[in-house]
Amino acid sequence: MPESSAAYWREARQALAETDPVAKCDRVDALWAAVVSGNWQPACPSEPGLLACGRPGRPKLVNPARLAQRKLSTLEGRQALIHAVAHIEFNAINLGLDAALRFAGMPDAFYRDWLSVAADEARHFRMLNGRLQELGVAYGDFSAHNGLWDMAEKTAHDALVRMALVPRVLEARGLDVTPGMIQRLSKAGDERTVALLEIILQEEEGHVAIGTRWFRHLWLERNLEPDKTFEDLLERYFSGRLRGPFNVEARQRAGFSADELAHLETLDH
Repeated sequence: MPESSAAYWREARQALAETDPVAKCDRVDALWAAVVSGNWQPACPSEPGLLACGRPGRPKLVNPARLAQRKLSTLEGRQALIHAVAHIEFNAINLGLDAALRFAGMPDAFYRDWLSVAADEARHFRMLNGRLQELGVAYGDFSAHNGLWDMAEKTAHDALVRMALVPRVLEARGLDVTPGMIQRLSKAGDERTVALLEIILQEEEGHVAIGTRWFRHLWLERNLEPDKTFEDLLERYFSGRLRGPFNVEARQRAGFSADELAHLETLDH
């Protein structure tokens, strides 16, 4: 028989609060394996309270404008790029766990979906951290920014806002930029990293689709007009400004409507 939701809640909170990246990945793996085996009942309590989000003391977090641009033709440039993507994946572990813990009253499939995302992101982080070690550095050796988690905090009050803006805007940005990174790394001869990014790109498309699925669930439940709701949230949180070009094909597969994609194009100015 499955364990109680209190046990799930305890283990998931401990995974989110864990500061060591390797230990966090291990905790997520164990939690997801238990859910898949049917030994845990993923159900969010009605009052989640404060959630402690654990991260290591490094990397140093700075303003994005202070992050140096490095050429991928150099080893340091490739190290810095892989580190930046690893940092995104580490934050995405926390985002998946936070979504699976924060929002009460959702169907069980919601919690399972976001735990599955956390498990994928843990695997992605391990892949990239291993690649960093192959290249002679480690996670934390370069500075990073906190934009992804900042938006998680701004959207913590409402699952609809979180689904609209984190997976469907910030994480969807990976669908737009990763093909270019793959092309540049391939030109630089780093096929090992290219292979990892190709796996990540394919699986991140599924994560954006999960965001779309639950955004749709919530606007239907609240009887909202979806395209207008998405546009209003973009205006409120991003001041109507998003950078293209957009990976239209990947976004379509992840559930973006033609009207949403057309609106995104108007914001790229």
